[in-house]
Amino acid sequence: MDETMIFKIAAVGILVSVLSQVLKHSGREEQAFLTSLAGLILVLLWIIPYVYELFTTMQRLFTL
Repeated sequence: MDETMIFKIAAVGILVSVLSQVLKHSGREEQAFLTSLAGLILVLLWIIPYVYELFTTMQRLFTL
């Protein structure tokens, strides 16, 4: 995983936390929850190829 992906994940985390706090303080808890859920899903979709690559590498390593 390169450092740009780490920075992207950190930026999404900061943005989601700020938006969530603003929405919670304005009385929109449901939208704050959906914002957090959308951020989580976005990051998970970014990470899935790396997890797949890890599993295939481990499978190749232990089938030698």
